[in-house]
Amino acid sequence: MTGTYAPRAAVQARPAAGSAVLDVVVPVYNEEVDLGPCVRRLHAHLTAHFPYPFRITVADNASVDGTPAVARALADELPEVGVLRLDEKGRGRALRAAWSASPAPVLAYMDVDLSTDLAALLPLVAPLISGHSDLAIGTRLARTSRVVRGAKREVISRGYNLLLRGALAARFSDAQCGFKAIRADVAAELLPLVRDTGWFFDTELLVLAQRAGLRIHEVPVDWVDDPDSRVDIVATALADLRGIGRLGRALVTGALPLARLRAQLGRGPLPAPPAQVPAGLPRQLARFAAVGVASTLAYLLLFLLARGPLGAQPANLLALLLTAVANTAANRRLTFGVTGRRHAGRHHLQGLLAFALGLALTSGSLAVLHATTPPSRGWELTVLVAANLAAAALRFLLLRLAMHHRP
Repeated sequence: MTGTYAPRAAVQARPAAGSAVLDVVVPVYNEEVDLGPCVRRLHAHLTAHFPYPFRITVADNASVDGTPAVARALADELPEVGVLRLDEKGRGRALRAAWSASPAPVLAYMDVDLSTDLAALLPLVAPLISGHSDLAIGTRLARTSRVVRGAKREVISRGYNLLLRGALAARFSDAQCGFKAIRADVAAELLPLVRDTGWFFDTELLVLAQRAGLRIHEVPVDWVDDPDSRVDIVATALADLRGIGRLGRALVTGALPLARLRAQLGRGPLPAPPAQVPAGLPRQLARFAAVGVASTLAYLLLFLLARGPLGAQPANLLALLLTAVANTAANRRLTFGVTGRRHAGRHHLQGLLAFALGLALTSGSLAVLHATTPPSRGWELTVLVAANLAAAALRFLLLRLAMHHRP
C-alpha cells in the first residue's frame, strides 16, 4: 500500500523585495493610550528577532477617540506599519477585513495590551511558515504556560473551553487567547464561512478548521492579565453561548460544506506503517486492555458468586463463558471498530476459541493449585488473574487476526 500524504508547501524563505512573510494584525477600538507603546514594542521585537520581512496592520474598527490619529502617526513613523479603518465595531469583523486584504502568506493577530509574551511569536508562526501546520494558537492552559490573572477569569476561561469540548467536540485547549496565526491560503477558504463578527470569531474559525481536518499547532505562552481590560464579560459570554448554539446547529444539520473543505484542505492519508507496527496497534491495545480489565472484574465477581453453590471448576466455566461472549462483542465494537452483523458469527467463533484456550489455562491452573496446596479463595483468585492475563494475550492476537487488523 502506498501512502498519498503530502505536506503543505513551505512559505518562500526569500520573498520578493518589499513583500512581507508575516502580517501581524492588531485590532483596536478606542486605544489611543496603549496603541503607540504596543506597536513600537511589537515592531522592535520583530526587527530584532524575526528573520523574515514582516508587516504590522492596525485594524481600527470604528474608534471614536484619538486612535485613528495615533495609528496614522505610527504608519508615518514606521515603514512596516499599515492602517486599516473600518466603520463598524467587532474584533472578528476587523480580523476578517485585515486578513482578507493582506498579501502576506502567514497572518497573525494579537491583542493591543500585549498580555502574551512576544517570545512566543516566532514559535507560533514557524510551523505555518514551514508548512507543518495550518493554524496556530497560543494557549494559557498548557502545563508549561505561566499565567497571571484573577480567579474569576481563570474559572471563566477553563469553563468556556470545557463547554466547547462538550458541545462542539473541540480538541484545541484555549479558544480565546488573543494570540493566533493562520496560513493565508487556509484563511481564504475558511473566512467566508465564519459568520461571527465579534469575540466568537476565533472559536468558530478553529472549530471549522478542526472539522476540516486541518492541523492546529498550540504554543504554551506566558500571559499576564490586563487589569484595564474593557471586555464586557457578561455580554461576551451570552454572545459566545449564542454562537455555540448556532454553530452546533449548523454542524448537526450539515449546513457547512465540511466534506468539501476536508477534501480541499485536509491532509492526505499517512503512508503505510512498517510491517512490525500495524496501523492502529497502540490504540487497539489500550482499548483491549480497558475491555479486559472490565471483563476480568466481571469474571471474578461471577466466579465468587457461583463458587459456593457450584464449586470452583463449574463456577470458573460459567463465569468464563459469560464474560467471553461479552468480551468478544465489546472488543468487536470498541477495540476493532467493527459494526453490523457482517462476519459476526465468525468473530464469535474466534472468541469461543479464545474462550477454550482461556478455559484450559484457568482450569489447568486451578487443578495444579488444588493438587499442590490446600484450597484457598485468595490463592485461587491470584492464580486465576495470572492465567487470565496469559489468556488475554492469546485472545487479542486471535481477535485481531479475525477482524483483519481494522484500525
